[in-house]
Amino acid sequence: MSEVVYEETATMIAAGELQSFVPFGREHCRNHPNAFNLQLRELQPASELWSSDGAAGLVGSLQEVSLQEREREWWQLRKGCTGVKEEEVMFEEELYAAGNVVVWSQGSRTQASSVYKAFTVDSPVQQALWCNFAVLQNNNDEEVEQTICIVQSSCINVHTVTGKDFISPLPFQVSNVWATKFGLLLERKISANDTQLNPPGEPLPMVFSMLHPLDEIAPLVSKPSSQFDSSTVHYMSDSTMKIVFTCCQPSILVSYDTVQGTHTVWALRKVTHDECSTVLRYPTEPVGKPLGLMASNFLTSHLRNISRLDSPGGSGTELKSCALSSPKHYNVLRSNPNRAVTSSPGAHSRVHSPNISNMAALSRAHSPGMAAPSFSGASRFNTSFHSPSSRGHHGLLSSPNSTVNETVLPPEMEPIVPDLCVEQLWTETVAAGCHREMSSQASKVFITSDLCENRYLCFLVESHQQLRCVKFIESNESSQLIFPSVTTISAKDAAPLQNIDAMLVLEACGSLVLYTGITRVSKVFVPGLLSPSFSLSNQRPQISTPVESVSTPANGVNRHIQRLSEDFMPSPVSEPKGLNNKHHEASFFEDHIFQQATPCIHGLRDPVCNRVTLELGGGAMLRISVPEVATSELVQKCLQAIRFILPKDAAMKVLVKWYNIYNAPGGSSAHAEWSLFVTCFMTLMGYNTERLAWTRHLHFEVPLSPVIAAKKARHSAQGSEEDWDYLLASRYHRQIISQPVCASVESSDIVATEMGDLSSASSPGSSLKLESSAPLFPHIPALFYVLHLLYQELQLDELHRAKASSLVCVLQQLARDLQLEEYVDLYWRDYPSVMSGFSKCCSIDHAVIEQMQRPSFLLSKPPCVFSWLSSCLRGDENTPFPYLPAICQRTRLLVLSYALYIFGDDKATSSSESKYLFKLSAGQKSCASEPYLRRQSSVKVRFSSASLAEQLVVWLASQGFTLKDLESVPFGVALPIREAIYRCREQPCSDWSEEVCLLIGRQDLTKQAHKMTLAKSKASVSSGLSLEPPVATEPDEEEDGMSDIIQEVTGLIWSQDLRIQEVRRLLRSSGPVRVSVVQLPEVSDHEYIEEKENKLLQLCQRTMALPVGRGLFTLFSYHPVLTEPLPVPKLNLTGRAPPRNTMVDLNSGNIDVPPNMTSWPSFHNGVAAGLKIAPASQVDSAWIAYNKPKSPELANEYAGFLMALGLNGHLTKLATLNIHDYLTKGHEMTSVGLLLGVSSAKLGTMDMSTTRLLSIHIPALLPPTSTELDVPHNVQVAAVIGVGLVYQGTGHRHNAEVLLSEIGRPPGPEMEYCTDRESYSLAAGLALGMVCLGHGSNLIGMTDLNVPEQLYQYMVGGHRRAQAGANRERHKSPSYQIKEGDTINVDVTCPGATLALAMIYLKTNNRSIADWLKPPDTWFLLDFIKPEFLLLRTLARCIIMWDEILPNSEWVKSNIPQIMRGNFDASEDINMETMAQAEDYITAGACMALGLRFAGSANSDAFDCLYEFARTFMKMMPFAGTAAVSASLQQMGYYNLQTCLSMILLAMSMVMAGTGNLKVLQLCRFFHKRTGGEMNYGFHMAHHMALGLLFLGGGRYTISTSNSAIAALLCALYPHFPAHSTDNRYHLQALRHLVVLAAEPRLLVPVDVDSLKPCYALLEVSYKETKWYNETTVELMAPTLLPELHLLKQVKVKGPRYWELTLDLSKETHHLKSILSQDGVLYVKLRAGQLPYKDDPQGWKSLLTTAVNHRSSGVTAFKPETISTFTSNPALISFADFFCKTSEGMKHRKDTHMFSAMLYECVTQECPEMLPTYIAIEQAVSALQRGDLQQTFPLWQLRLVVDLWDSRMLRGPANSHNTLLKSEFLPVMKNAVDVALDGWLKDSSSVLRSYMWNQVLSKDAQSIMLACFLVYRSVPCFRSTQLKSCSSFGDLLSCSSQLEIPLRDLLRLAPVLLGSGSPSLLGFPLQAFSS
Repeated sequence: MSEVVYEETATMIAAGELQSFVPFGREHCRNHPNAFNLQLRELQPASELWSSDGAAGLVGSLQEVSLQEREREWWQLRKGCTGVKEEEVMFEEELYAAGNVVVWSQGSRTQASSVYKAFTVDSPVQQALWCNFAVLQNNNDEEVEQTICIVQSSCINVHTVTGKDFISPLPFQVSNVWATKFGLLLERKISANDTQLNPPGEPLPMVFSMLHPLDEIAPLVSKPSSQFDSSTVHYMSDSTMKIVFTCCQPSILVSYDTVQGTHTVWALRKVTHDECSTVLRYPTEPVGKPLGLMASNFLTSHLRNISRLDSPGGSGTELKSCALSSPKHYNVLRSNPNRAVTSSPGAHSRVHSPNISNMAALSRAHSPGMAAPSFSGASRFNTSFHSPSSRGHHGLLSSPNSTVNETVLPPEMEPIVPDLCVEQLWTETVAAGCHREMSSQASKVFITSDLCENRYLCFLVESHQQLRCVKFIESNESSQLIFPSVTTISAKDAAPLQNIDAMLVLEACGSLVLYTGITRVSKVFVPGLLSPSFSLSNQRPQISTPVESVSTPANGVNRHIQRLSEDFMPSPVSEPKGLNNKHHEASFFEDHIFQQATPCIHGLRDPVCNRVTLELGGGAMLRISVPEVATSELVQKCLQAIRFILPKDAAMKVLVKWYNIYNAPGGSSAHAEWSLFVTCFMTLMGYNTERLAWTRHLHFEVPLSPVIAAKKARHSAQGSEEDWDYLLASRYHRQIISQPVCASVESSDIVATEMGDLSSASSPGSSLKLESSAPLFPHIPALFYVLHLLYQELQLDELHRAKASSLVCVLQQLARDLQLEEYVDLYWRDYPSVMSGFSKCCSIDHAVIEQMQRPSFLLSKPPCVFSWLSSCLRGDENTPFPYLPAICQRTRLLVLSYALYIFGDDKATSSSESKYLFKLSAGQKSCASEPYLRRQSSVKVRFSSASLAEQLVVWLASQGFTLKDLESVPFGVALPIREAIYRCREQPCSDWSEEVCLLIGRQDLTKQAHKMTLAKSKASVSSGLSLEPPVATEPDEEEDGMSDIIQEVTGLIWSQDLRIQEVRRLLRSSGPVRVSVVQLPEVSDHEYIEEKENKLLQLCQRTMALPVGRGLFTLFSYHPVLTEPLPVPKLNLTGRAPPRNTMVDLNSGNIDVPPNMTSWPSFHNGVAAGLKIAPASQVDSAWIAYNKPKSPELANEYAGFLMALGLNGHLTKLATLNIHDYLTKGHEMTSVGLLLGVSSAKLGTMDMSTTRLLSIHIPALLPPTSTELDVPHNVQVAAVIGVGLVYQGTGHRHNAEVLLSEIGRPPGPEMEYCTDRESYSLAAGLALGMVCLGHGSNLIGMTDLNVPEQLYQYMVGGHRRAQAGANRERHKSPSYQIKEGDTINVDVTCPGATLALAMIYLKTNNRSIADWLKPPDTWFLLDFIKPEFLLLRTLARCIIMWDEILPNSEWVKSNIPQIMRGNFDASEDINMETMAQAEDYITAGACMALGLRFAGSANSDAFDCLYEFARTFMKMMPFAGTAAVSASLQQMGYYNLQTCLSMILLAMSMVMAGTGNLKVLQLCRFFHKRTGGEMNYGFHMAHHMALGLLFLGGGRYTISTSNSAIAALLCALYPHFPAHSTDNRYHLQALRHLVVLAAEPRLLVPVDVDSLKPCYALLEVSYKETKWYNETTVELMAPTLLPELHLLKQVKVKGPRYWELTLDLSKETHHLKSILSQDGVLYVKLRAGQLPYKDDPQGWKSLLTTAVNHRSSGVTAFKPETISTFTSNPALISFADFFCKTSEGMKHRKDTHMFSAMLYECVTQECPEMLPTYIAIEQAVSALQRGDLQQTFPLWQLRLVVDLWDSRMLRGPANSHNTLLKSEFLPVMKNAVDVALDGWLKDSSSVLRSYMWNQVLSKDAQSIMLACFLVYRSVPCFRSTQLKSCSSFGDLLSCSSQLEIPLRDLLRLAPVLLGSGSPSLLGFPLQAFSS
């Protein structure tokens, strides 16, 4: 019996963590309210496994048999992937469905399961699954939405993790749903009436895809891998094809053909354009309608019109005639044409197989083209129903011109375009001549991989009890998969174990076996379950090579004989043939007895990671976990390296062997894992581990409990945590050390004698030979080398360095046996105390040495990463350093970092990586490799070191290197990286990514970058962070709509006074006003009441104008809560009369109040409320509609709210349906607000849908024959302006033409267009200006329109031209009301034409056009022009000559014509009134232009100039107290003066926009108080707009001077203000709000990154050079408004208090723009020891002020208590507490002073992360002085530090300020090391000499100091020959270049080398050379 048990079979591993398993959902459902109708009992397992969703784990079904209903439950498990990072916590997720309930729960080993989500649906759940949908974002990135899909009979419910819910109705019954990479696949259920529905010859598609719950369901297209015709792409309409498995990575699906019993693998991908057209196109041949199209048409009608399912479509007769040739039988041919050919010899025999009815066989045998070799011949059969090229089967209809088209197909249906395509990759081969039963559908399919990273697709065929494993390889184009071989393993069930690369197989006899890929590993022993006998299952997997898989009949028969024999054998497993049957039956019988005795495993299910559920008999379930391959990191890394370098089969052997040893039952403790590994590994290489002293004791000294070991390990001074400590402390070790030991292994005879001494246990010689037949023996050199590289990698990680000392024991043994002395020497230098214990050598026969493959990369000089880095620092040339990709990542990172930063090769990380790194690949076994090219040191290119530092930091961050990683890099190696980081921290780039900023430790930048990424991904709701508006304290305080201004910021900007509160008081419209009228004695009470009400009416004129200003003041300051409506402050038109505070109301009926007085004011109030909403808020269509008021009197307010939403860009989210809804109401205000809002939101986009919307409201844009719509006049005006906004700056010809003619639109006959013509004409002019904004004379394609000439004519008058174009008919008959004649009415057309010219030629400096606009220079002509038009002309002329505007009064006056400036001749008849008015209006126009030119610049010259003019005008005004009316006022008239004054005030507030200037505020307040007389509604509106502009957005916004902004300002500040609140005659009031389009955020608010509070910071702003001034730099104290960004060169946060930060605008302004748009928050970080400006304005309290003056005394004066003022870092504060305070107990410690000095240095230099480095250096030096170093690692680090220091010093002291170690600390430490080593050299130069001449070394203690000396002095491993010849110092110098010893160290060695005993040389004392 023993001879049949293979080696693997004999092994066994134990499964761990048994627990009984019950799906959590079942427990949850019991308590669920829905549970009463489920009545779940202990459910009996189903007789057969019901499989569903293979992708996410297989689903089992348990059926409960009950009489009323068969309720079934199922569940599936997967690895948790939500929320937490995978490495942190592993958990399992379960999806459970029963009845109408679906439960999604999560739980892990440590945490109990809990419900994550539970869903209850209306009808029973058919299936529930996880699916990820890819959603395309606007910027073409795909975002993955994780969802759960619940399938019911009529629909699919999709619930996303983020909380969206969708319901997708199903157009057909679905049999199964699959999750794929792209979305869901749906399989249609075949219904009974399918055949009737089918159009002739073409079945309906079976598989459909749904890429998103909102998308249409589209059919799937398949592309078979046919050799004949690559274009045969058709719908998957094959009803015999069932999907059994889908997978996302790789994107494949597996299908099963029910007729042939074969499985096929398909690649699933997006459909290409060609394939789409192939499926949908008409054929070229005239043979009836192509079926592809017919089917798709039919299908469309079918899908889109579900009711057709009931009635059989089309004419029954024809469909019946088709039924015979029902294409069901052809799919075999079609689904894989190549199969039909390859198996053609067996075709007939297959026809007679019993599965297919005779009828079908008949029809198939007679069908044409059946046995034809290809389908091309079929085209000669005329009977074919459609072109054969697209399908391979034919109907038997009598004529091609059948009537099916007419009857079945509704012609107008368009086909549904498919989304996905499946492409056939591989199909199981079917043996032809063999009568075996067909294999059934796979009950389980999964993908597994083996330990060597081969991947297999496995499917379990239950009928054969086989697991078929198909190996697959991804080809170079990742879309293609190649399937080279198939293997079958006999199995009853199987499950993959993902994270240990294995699968668990349940064999037929009931035993569990672990496979990795197709390699059998071992049996799995489940404690508590008796396993069936060993002897049964030893069938080997049969591998069929690709050759075999071509199934010729003969081949097939041979292959299946074994399978046939299965049927006749009683055993469930076929045995190898040599076995005697008696024994076999006996065991079978025993097995049956077993099965009754113990619970037997029936199946496996729900594998997650390495856990799996066993289904036992009786319905119980057990969850077990299969152990890991290795737990210790060191063993994992070694296994990785071994797997990398060995051929796959050898690697597999090692891994399997190791897995079995490690996981044997009664398993080993984790502590022994490394010892086990060493033993296993050495044995496999041919060592006899029993004989080798150090490995022998690995076993026997291992303690039983790891706890004791840990305690014992403390005694060793190693500090290493592996079992080596234990070994070193052992008795045996001490016994060895006491004997004399040989440390050098040069001469073999010494070794032999030593071996004789040691191996008393065994005879020397033969016993220590290596076994050359061992599996790994040939690979020893390669393995040794990869482990050496792994050892170098471990050295570079502080956390893993302890493991290196364990690895070094294995390495030294291998190095000795391979006779690589230099390697042995290297290991001895690294660990002198460990290595001196080893000396045994195993000999390798010379005969077998040939068998060893010496790889080319094994060099005699060992690669040592520290010496590589050290020589790099010294500037020597280096060979590339070898590394293992993916294993030695740290090595690669550091080597390239040094190459980049130290060598200054900026291509090191990209193109010239191979200069520094030599990548090992497993294939390099060739003998000779070309010699390495040495790098030429002469070609070193030095870049400016700053840029190198930046490159290094950016590259490291891109490689995923973090500060945490940096802490684990040894301190010497890390120093250059720290230095680069320190440099970058001083001067960072503003646009670095978040990772880079984290790496350089600038939290301020990190925070900024983090916010940017947030903002990019989605509009962040409260981007303001700390800048949240204050919470209103008193609840009774009425809502005035201004509480959202952020006081923290305004308090910093205007810290000296309460101007913000004053503005709030002035703009408050929600409270009653104070009406104080004194009752004179003669006034009766009734008259007194009337008087009070009249006074109130005057005050209300002001109250009604306030909202316009309030909207600007609170601009974009509020983020609405989506669940609450927007608070709108009410417009309060009541008053209170003192002294009794009685109520005064306008509605008492005592006085006449104009009708509709409040309609426009409430519109403005709505706009003001809506403008508070910030553009970054999240607002959706539903919320906008939700705000709609219930009461009709608030409709005007809502209209304003809609307009405001357009101005801040949110109206684009309003659904078109709602827009239509609002417009059909016919409410005039709503239409005005909506049209203006939508147009503003689509500014300059030429959006078509918006254009259509506007055109309906403009008769001129409709075709002349269209019905005349009765559009209210104001709506027409709004629509015209809308056209201007949507087409702004586009120069659109048609619109320009229409608008041009509309400026002069004549009044119509029937009273239409007769009222308020001025506002329409003005609007047309403004719109025309906007369409052609700034185009000047380059209006493309408009020369024939003569735009400027036509506008000039409109401006000055003249004969009207005939109307051209479409609207000719409209204007035939003249108006019956207005007699204009045929001249142009200039009073109507002039303003629009003037402003249109101004905007078309804006900033073009076109003098000829500007001269048209000059005021006339004769009195006669002046009389003809309205003074108001002079204002417009002057304004227009100035902004055309933009660059000539200068901020001084001379320039303003230069606009007044010469004749007004001279002395007047008394004789001339001059109308003084005309002159005065003309002069003032021209001045006002020039001031307005000045305001536009310097808008938002806060230019002091411009402000002073405007302020002077305002004062001049104020002097003319009659104010209270001046009785005499001045002469000038008589001439001017109050109205004209007030208009000019208002314009100047607006100009001033434009210049000072957002700055809150006090002088302007005083003027505004002065005008606010004047209410009586001629101060009407319009003037109040102007003054409060000025006030709003002055505090625009609460000081966060200001005004831009871009063309678009100027156009908006011209619309909004048109200098004719309404006379009363319903006046829209000259200008539509709603346009006043367009001023918002000119606002832009330019406030920069520094926020302290630690306290998150806004603070002051000094900015340095540099302007670019312009023609008016040179490049200048100004200092501003932020928070401040920045100048316009296009004028700036850079903005910089200046020191010394805050870390510097530069925003360079010459490169790109995008970064700063995004900062400004997000509340302008710029994070800044206070430097150590500094106080913010608020606490310490002068900077006298700073701690550094004392320290800077007296550098040295600073250290002594530094008290550790004061550390908290320097830094908030808790680590530093506690360091000061514990190490720097001289407490009672620590009086004797002298190093507290040292620590204080270190701390002071770190904190003041702003590099606290250097503290550990300082301490490490100090510790290393003191250990060296005490002489108790155990390893030389610290000296390596010291040497690297010294090398760096030297290289920096060599470049001259100029560079020294860049280094991190600035103080005198390093020279002191360096000196201490020198002194210690020189002292040792003096005493024991003989030891050094004997080492150099390769003599035997005696004492152990000496050897540690010797190793330290060799390492620190960088003495190479000597070959004695080199130095024998050196007799003089000169010779020595000449040798030094080869030796690579630095000169400084050579001087120390010279006396020893040259043999002189004294340490002085040539008369110099050595100290002279020391530094």
